[in-house]
Order: sequence, then structure tokens, then C-alpha cells
Amino acid sequence: LGYGIGAGGTVTQLTSKSTAVTLNKPSGRITTAPDALASGVTVYFTLNNSLLSVGDSLVVNNSGWGAYNIECRVVGNGYAFIYITNTGSTQSQAVPIHFNIIKGATT
Repeated sequence: LGYGIGAGGTVTQLTSKSTAVTLNKPSGRITTAPDALASGVTVYFTLNNSLLSVGDSLVVNNSGWGAYNIECRVVGNGYAFIYITNTGSTQSQAVPIHFNIIKGATT
């Protein structure tokens, strides 16, 4: 299993870690905005992706900064909500988040 060369893409948030992004690829890297996130605070943003459907899984991970917990909590038709929790002190990094879509069975 895997994705061929050119299957992935990249996108960068423009204003804040809660700004929606659009990337219509089965895998990719989202770089968050470098705004401050206080210790223990959770924010979320919408990933708009035309390949996503209800029943799919979106695997996400923090590929650069250890003090952020990244998780996907909701997948719908054309979108997913990605949550970022700061588990360290107040920080202002642009966090690189990698994702992969795993297509689900029809329900």
C-alpha cells in the first residue's frame, strides 16, 4: 500500500492555526500558521478535501514539533476537522502536519 510520486501535496495556513485549508490530494503536508498557542489549549481547523467521504479515516501526525498533539476527530463528505493541542509551554511554531486518507467501506 502507498501513494505514488505526485500523489501528495502541500498547503500553508495563512492567518492562524484555526484557518481552514484546502488540499485535494490523498496525502500531503499542512503547515500551520506560526501564531501563538498557549499551554494546554486546543484549536481546530477544517481540511477541505474533495477525496474525503463519510467512513474514511484520516491519519494525521505532527512531523516536526514534539509539543503539539494532532488528531482528526471528524471526517465528512469533502472535509475533516483537525485538532491541535499544545502540550508544552506557549509556543508560536509553524507545525508541519502530514496526512493520509484511508478509504473506508461503504456503509
